[in-house]
Amino acid sequence: MGWKILLPQDIASEAREYLLNKGHELIMGTGLDTDSISKDIKGIDAMIVRTAKIPAQVIESADKLKVIVRHGAGYDGVDTEAAKKKGIKVLYCPQANSVSVAETVMMLMLCCSRNYTWTHKLYLDDYYAAKMKTPKCELDGKTVGIISCGKIGALVAEKCMKGFNMKVMAWDPYKPTNTFLEGIKVVEDINEIFKECDFISVHSPLTEETREFIGKKQFEMMKPTAIFINSSRGKVVNEKDLYEACKNNVIAAAGLDVLQEEPFNKENTIFELDNVVITPHIGAATREATTRAAMHCAQGIQEVYEGKKPTWPVPGFEKI
Repeated sequence: MGWKILLPQDIASEAREYLLNKGHELIMGTGLDTDSISKDIKGIDAMIVRTAKIPAQVIESADKLKVIVRHGAGYDGVDTEAAKKKGIKVLYCPQANSVSVAETVMMLMLCCSRNYTWTHKLYLDDYYAAKMKTPKCELDGKTVGIISCGKIGALVAEKCMKGFNMKVMAWDPYKPTNTFLEGIKVVEDINEIFKECDFISVHSPLTEETREFIGKKQFEMMKPTAIFINSSRGKVVNEKDLYEACKNNVIAAAGLDVLQEEPFNKENTIFELDNVVITPHIGAATREATTRAAMHCAQGIQEVYEGKKPTWPVPGFEKI
């Protein structure tokens, strides 16, 4: 007999079919809030989590839960310490969305280089001002700095070098130097990235170590022509400092797929800035990436169900 698998949000049909064919029962959740999931979790063996938060309250309410799978590369929304205490495995999908997020980074770089927000506001009312008076630049020949160079960062680096003839610098204290793509200048001091690069792209996971680790000090190191890109987590950046840096032209622009508060607060003053391009966390929202993530989630559950070692445990859960 298969497991009962809770889906607070639906997943791709391919993954649903896979799990059903394996004999599992799929149970749609009644809501995404903590209280709803805490009620829904009773009698559940496994859960696939998309945007819902899974705090300790949910985990403590679980009576049969064996595995939580995060439908994506980030897992900061799951209380992993609470899961460890109950012996619940936490898995994720670190390779499912890499291509889509890397492509989103390139889109943000191009939009910022063409001053898209300001240009878009102007072009219907003053075509020639939008065309000729908004500052714009090329990517060709520029230097991009990659902060944290895992799968996504490495793909961004490759696209920048091979597709746009850019120079690449990278900082990642957890990645062996000999595993970086040939042609990347690897630096040990992250400040070199902020001081020397024309574009900076952040790919760090959200941890206590990285929470708001980029702020006023770092923005003031950057060139006034530099462009800052964040597609990782909003909370790795001090958003007030970023707002001031863009507002006061300490840096030229920012391209953001993430903010500290999601869903976005329309009162956030960062939306008022003409030199900031913002997208609603769409990096992994392509058809291809969501299908891959769902299938990787389904695979992870089946591996645990069969007593196999899961392919993608969250770091620290390899032996749980």
